[in-house]
Amino acid sequence: MTFAVKKPITTEAEYQSALQELEPIFDASPNTPEGHKAELLSILIEAYEDKQYPIPESDPIEAIKFRMDQMNMKSKDLGEIIGFKERASEILNRKRKLTLPMIRKISSKLNIPTAVLVKEYQIIK
Repeated sequence: MTFAVKKPITTEAEYQSALQELEPIFDASPNTPEGHKAELLSILIEAYEDKQYPIPESDPIEAIKFRMDQMNMKSKDLGEIIGFKERASEILNRKRKLTLPMIRKISSKLNIPTAVLVKEYQIIK
């Protein structure tokens, strides 16, 4: 099935067809018919994915853990960043809240937006 770029993608079949159609023209040069079609397909595919497969916002601790995992970091590495080695474990185990100075350091060193780090999250008592 060939997907015609005429309307938003609304079904899984249209989505799969659009993916197949995009694959051979993905690296097309800009300002060419194939390049324009690739750009339009990409926009439609992204819109469908955002609607059908939304990524839930993670809380600050999950974001930190995810980034630490990507960077092969341990709790002691986080402790070195925030300046309190013993606090890193408490933070990762949700026993202590992040402070503003910690948020600034973590944002800078782990490249996590401060908007993510300042969100509310549950503390375990």
